[in-house]
Amino acid sequence: MFLKCSIFRRMAAPHPSLLPGQRARARGARSNETGRYEAHRREAADDGWALPEDDRLIATELRLERPRSALSWNRSPDLPFDRSVNPYRGCEHGCIYCFARPTHAWLNLSPGLDFETKLVARPGIGAVLERELRARGYKVAPVALGTNTDPYQPIEAKQRLMREVLEVLAAFRHPVAITTKGTLIARDLDILAPLAAQGLARVGISITTLDPGLARRMEPRAATPARRLAVVRQLAEAGIPVRVMVAPVIPGLTDHELEPILQAARDAGAVAASWIMLRLPLEVAPLFRDWLAEAEPLRAAKVMARVRESRGGKDYDAAWGKRMRGEGIWSRLIAQRFDKACARLGFSTALPPLRCDLFEVPLARGDQPSLF
Repeated sequence: MFLKCSIFRRMAAPHPSLLPGQRARARGARSNETGRYEAHRREAADDGWALPEDDRLIATELRLERPRSALSWNRSPDLPFDRSVNPYRGCEHGCIYCFARPTHAWLNLSPGLDFETKLVARPGIGAVLERELRARGYKVAPVALGTNTDPYQPIEAKQRLMREVLEVLAAFRHPVAITTKGTLIARDLDILAPLAAQGLARVGISITTLDPGLARRMEPRAATPARRLAVVRQLAEAGIPVRVMVAPVIPGLTDHELEPILQAARDAGAVAASWIMLRLPLEVAPLFRDWLAEAEPLRAAKVMARVRESRGGKDYDAAWGKRMRGEGIWSRLIAQRFDKACARLGFSTALPPLRCDLFEVPLARGDQPSLF
């Protein structure tokens, strides 16, 4: 399956992991280094065939995976959820800063261009989720969607796996929290609005910048900032609690937009807000540095200096309690500005907990209803 996009971004000198003349249209990464778990490093080489220009364009591929489980569990002390569902692996949005890029190495694929061009869909995940929710020992708690890759990325329009998951959750009256920057979520208002009316659903919309040019370079296939704000308004008007997530905040590049983003989201109807400092784990750090040198050469040194000042002199510190916010003067300044802006705008930083007392296992096909 190949998807097309009309956005075009010219790349600089080709990286050794790309073929000479190979082109990436509207992609975040500019390289495709071998995944860290592979025994051998691969380097692209021209075999001498003169391919047409269109054949040099890196296209999106979609692979299918039969899911054996739907719920993923975590015990991270700095995350507000213990279970999630991921209908897709990889993400075509191509956000260069995406902390989930290293997960593609588990598939023996590159966290670079492979992450945004070699995608994996998991059809049938709804049926697997239903089986897990019916398990006798299952104990209900909110399930998080969009915690790794975006469930409303472009391929969802045809695959409809996110809708499949939501239909199952709605049937069980199961609480759900969604994080996305995809406008396709508005398609599912018919499911989300009734869930929200019962205190079973809320949504976080990620907005990194209000600058459409910067967004186009940094998040090449994600919805524009204006379209995300329009979705905030649609969700809010449907009665769905919306949190604006200023994530990530990139010191020296987007941190000056913190207050304008919060104001724009409040005007659109968001009722809560949060922020996360830029995270550059594993392969994300060199990918981001390469992108920064090409896309923002005049600010690259300043940005990386502030990143390291916020991470104990390193590109990243994965310590619990520090990885989301960083440390040092820049982290403290951002936190203070965020708190003051939220107080001025009347934002909540903690929404009411989702209800778990409404959970009910529906009758399976062929079951007899109880008389009592």
